[in-house]
Amino acid sequence: MSDQRHSFHEQLDGMVDEVVSMGQYARDMVQRAGQALVSRDGLAAEEVIKDDDPLDLRYLKLEEAWLQTMALQTPVAGDLRVMSVILHSGHSVERIGDQAVSTAGAVRLTLGMPSQPQVLATVAEIVDLVCPMVDTALDSLERRDLDLAMSVPIMGRPVERLERSMYGLVAKCREDEEQLEWAVRMTVVARNLGRVGARAVDIAEQVAFLLSGVFREFTSEDWDTGPT
Repeated sequence: MSDQRHSFHEQLDGMVDEVVSMGQYARDMVQRAGQALVSRDGLAAEEVIKDDDPLDLRYLKLEEAWLQTMALQTPVAGDLRVMSVILHSGHSVERIGDQAVSTAGAVRLTLGMPSQPQVLATVAEIVDLVCPMVDTALDSLERRDLDLAMSVPIMGRPVERLERSMYGLVAKCREDEEQLEWAVRMTVVARNLGRVGARAVDIAEQVAFLLSGVFREFTSEDWDTGPT
């Protein structure tokens, strides 16, 4: 391998490492936003919101590095797949950070409103489920592991059930108008957290594309998403 090609592959590896690092940062934001929501900690929520700017800056720098690499190198088929995965996964990570900010923003909007313990417990459970989904998707990218990638959508099934259960919990709050407003806002939070899981699935799909050379959504019948 020529020195130029070796340098190119080092650049690709560096960008993949940055996507993983950014993903871990965004995942931490989600976890802290969930904790702030459950504990109703406005200061902690504001810290999560502030952390979005550094993540956005890292994403912009990643895009700049990606464009520069694309302009100066001549990627072949396998390299192009890596480049595609870097771009798409980086965007998914940035959106995970945005969902963390939305969750933290809900703390600001609902402070002082009467809450409902079962609703908060459900939101906390969703957080506890989607954060490992992000971890697993990032691990699959870092390790180039198809089995890990394909396990991510399976991990998301309980999240879907919990999101649906929120509507019944909201109905229990209908006798208190202020609590009902709070609970409705929590359904939005639950949906936003569910999107964190969906972004984890997006990253896992990119890993499968990288390893197989064919892009298919994991909802496709072409994939066996049962236990491996």
